[in-house]
Amino acid sequence: MGVLDRWRRIGPRPRKVLVVSCHPCDHGLLVAARDRVLEALATSHVEMRHRDLYAEGFDPTLSADEHATHLEPGVGPALRSHADDLTWCDTVVFVYPTWWSGQPAMLKGWFDRVWASGVAWELPDGADRLRPGLRNVRRIVAVTTHGSNKLTNAAQGEGGKRTLFRSVRAMCHPLTRCHWWAFYGVDVRSDDDRRAWLDTIGERTRSMFDR
Repeated sequence: MGVLDRWRRIGPRPRKVLVVSCHPCDHGLLVAARDRVLEALATSHVEMRHRDLYAEGFDPTLSADEHATHLEPGVGPALRSHADDLTWCDTVVFVYPTWWSGQPAMLKGWFDRVWASGVAWELPDGADRLRPGLRNVRRIVAVTTHGSNKLTNAAQGEGGKRTLFRSVRAMCHPLTRCHWWAFYGVDVRSDDDRRAWLDTIGERTRSMFDR
């Protein structure tokens, strides 16, 4: 049996999707968007893991000891399951509100502590540039809300988008694809606009993974 015949018989391997959500409340538009993502993934041909940082009580504080040893590979016991999720997945879906033009402090702290040496990158002796460690990650999706409109965000430099699609992406596979599913002007939009966006989130998620 050839490779193609074997692939047709077994079928494509399911995608491995890590959903990282970050919101302090258990209700609202962003929480509803998270639920749409999870519901769509539950009926798609994927393996899924979900980390709800607030529900887990994740500690975003980078300690003095962690900072002092940040070039040493590996993370502490409290972070190993998070690191395992990162090295397991091929897709990361971030669901979070945009505050002060960027990610919430808890999500930023998750990057600081989990995307660490030996997990997301390495710096060999004598090198002056980080080498990416998450070449398993081939897709990044951001689901986020903004209080301001798209034009204002563009004028401000889209700090949160740049963090994900430049800095975070640089630690992943060089061909990693990025998707930005944002809802702008959340405070002044109508209920119909909100429902339409939620429907779009569900449809985009299903479309992306039902292949």
